[in-house]
Amino acid sequence: MLDTIYWIIIAALIAISFIGLVYPIIPGMLFLFGAYLLYGICFSFAPLHWLFWAVEILLGILLFFADSVTNLWGVKKYGGSKAGIWGSTIGLLVGPFVIPVAGILIGPFLGAVAGEWLVHRTRLAEAVKIGFGSVIGFLSSIVVKGVIQIIMAVYFFITVL
Repeated sequence: MLDTIYWIIIAALIAISFIGLVYPIIPGMLFLFGAYLLYGICFSFAPLHWLFWAVEILLGILLFFADSVTNLWGVKKYGGSKAGIWGSTIGLLVGPFVIPVAGILIGPFLGAVAGEWLVHRTRLAEAVKIGFGSVIGFLSSIVVKGVIQIIMAVYFFITVL
């Protein structure tokens, strides 16, 4: 019975890590590693050998860089600058709190538009184009990070089962 409860908590931690793909305020990677540590504490660290940790840490580093690079790519590809990147990031963090659900897309868009328009006095049409680039970058980062997190979770289950 207790084993079942442990597995439910481990599965919940992994599920929460995937929610972190869409809501960046949730540190997805920490929840994923928390699931691994909980498994080790509740069952055994024996299957989680050094190769497992090395692969997971490398994938975690890749996850971090994939997030940064895809967002940067989206804004830069559409002509944005650091102001657009910062605005998009701030909008991504604030948007979901101001406008629940839709704010996850509207926030980065408005943040990038505001950043470019206020800092560089970019024409509004150009700033809107950059705003769309930030949304494309965000959506791309969800896909890329999702694939990496799936690989991480599958590798965990292959290792322990």
